[in-house]
Amino acid sequence: MPPDTRSESRPLRADAERNRQRLLGAAQELFAERGLEVTLDDVARRAGVGVGTAYRRFANRTALIEAVLDSAVEDVVELAEEALAADLGPWKAFEQFFLAASTKFAGNRGLRELLFDGGSEAGAALSGVRERLSPAVDAILTRARDAGELRADLDHTDFPMLQIMLGAVTQRTRDFSPEIWRRYAVLLLDGLRAARDISTPLPEGAPAESDLLDQASRS
Repeated sequence: MPPDTRSESRPLRADAERNRQRLLGAAQELFAERGLEVTLDDVARRAGVGVGTAYRRFANRTALIEAVLDSAVEDVVELAEEALAADLGPWKAFEQFFLAASTKFAGNRGLRELLFDGGSEAGAALSGVRERLSPAVDAILTRARDAGELRADLDHTDFPMLQIMLGAVTQRTRDFSPEIWRRYAVLLLDGLRAARDISTPLPEGAPAESDLLDQASRS
């Protein structure tokens, strides 16, 4: 009778799964920090595993992008669905989703690039998820518009443009004021509201000119 090798194979499977989780964790960090330009070599280095191990777990970078960012996109879909289901007025539901989604995008450069820059390697694979997101966003906007609380001329296709604007602020100020995008999110929200009695207080101060000049000199 041949020897029982099942106990010998179990540690290998456990090691493989540990390596996969290390790679996913490293990829999540790197995509959030540096965007989709990250390579499998970069991820393997951050995870502390060999490049060969990375390619055994993920055939290519597209597979890794799908594995890491698919759940992040689903999180945004859930934010939209939660805002729709919450016991909030139309404007408050829109505001809640806008700020929650903006927070998610601000902390994840790769997610911003995936959804808003176009042409990503994982675009086709995640098109179904984006198709789920668009109706949810449209429903939030439509309800607020129909209630007369959101600008009547705002379209659901404006939402990604607004996020691209905030993403540019995030990238520009991440080294000296990583939360200042919230200031501009509030300015945008005030501009999107159909009518308001007073301006909303801004949550962050304006950037210092010296910080902007210093950042520009390093660009």
